[in-house]
Amino acid sequence: MGLVGYDGAKFSVPDDVEIPYIDGDGIGPDIMKAALRVFDACIKNVYDARRSVSWVRLEAGEEALSKTGSYVPDVTIDEIRRHRVAIKGPLTTPVGKGIRSINVMLRKKFDLYANIRPVRYLPGLPSPLKDPNGIDITIFRENTEDVYAGIEFASGSEAAKSLIDFMDEKLGVKIADGAGIGIKVMTEAASKRIMRSALDYALSHGKDRVTIMHKGNIMKFTEGAFMQWCYEVARETLGQRLITEQEVTEFNGGSVPSGRVLVNDRIADNMFQQVITRPRDYSVVVTPNLNGDYLSDAVAAEIGGLGVAPGANVGNEYAIFEAVHGSAPKYANKNIANPTSLILAGAMLFEHLGWTEAHGAIYGAIEKTVRAGIITQDLARELGSASVGTAEFADAVIRNLQ
Repeated sequence: MGLVGYDGAKFSVPDDVEIPYIDGDGIGPDIMKAALRVFDACIKNVYDARRSVSWVRLEAGEEALSKTGSYVPDVTIDEIRRHRVAIKGPLTTPVGKGIRSINVMLRKKFDLYANIRPVRYLPGLPSPLKDPNGIDITIFRENTEDVYAGIEFASGSEAAKSLIDFMDEKLGVKIADGAGIGIKVMTEAASKRIMRSALDYALSHGKDRVTIMHKGNIMKFTEGAFMQWCYEVARETLGQRLITEQEVTEFNGGSVPSGRVLVNDRIADNMFQQVITRPRDYSVVVTPNLNGDYLSDAVAAEIGGLGVAPGANVGNEYAIFEAVHGSAPKYANKNIANPTSLILAGAMLFEHLGWTEAHGAIYGAIEKTVRAGIITQDLARELGSASVGTAEFADAVIRNLQ
């Protein structure tokens, strides 16, 4: 078995490759067990003996804490660095106390600056929309800065008091005593590289529109700058292929001409109502960190919820693929959790490795399974239909890989 390599410009993937996985907390082990069975069946079915994967189990989260005293042991970090890719189940993050977030830590550790969330409706899934068919939106969320940079100071702390005094004395900005303070950081470099990732995806996947989501009308020097930097990258990258929204509306009847790419922008609050009322107008959306977190979950609700929405955290040298939902400990070890998010994250992993046939086979098998009405309890309760367990759902997906 070999390892994924990187020569400074591109990845190299051996036909027989080692890939690490992290079960995660709560329902993580349940859905990972199901997903790994699907992955192995897919590789065998699609590639026969020409390719194979050896899965390497790593520890993180509550299991790792109980064994090592660390949520993410050094050996886990070292192994992800050595293998360059990994897939993981959900990891618990305490609210209002304790560790900031294992997910955020991993993103920072490996500079995984692009959080990629494809949201695609599959017929048979529940949806609050009258007509969800055709929803196919991929969100590129900047993953390293904004308020998620973690620069904040507790109410009443010496650091907060010092910052309040500095803002008053040096900048003439009055902040109430006792305030908790967070700092929003957005840079040209980070904004431009997420836009490049979104454009690269659009061009390689035949997408003809990229939308910049921001709140630049209010936060002019952070999110407003994000919008401007994204447009700069679009002009540099696309040149004559770029078409504006005004040109599409006035001269092309609302359609993007073949070979051109529309780049437009939407204010964040407007974007939320747009993806409800006109979701098929959007294809690739690029966002700052916090906006993207909100939007990706909201759009996922339109196609069945987080249980069917995969995600990837991708940088230049490393990538971690994940189920984007929580760990749901009350459902652990009950064979009822939905493994679809994690299975589709595996499809994204295979696409990242260049194994596009495996990616397509998994999506096709999931679609066929859902169309047949074979769904887990989280979806069945929305439809008022019968459900199957985690393992039984994986069995059906495996049958539909044939």
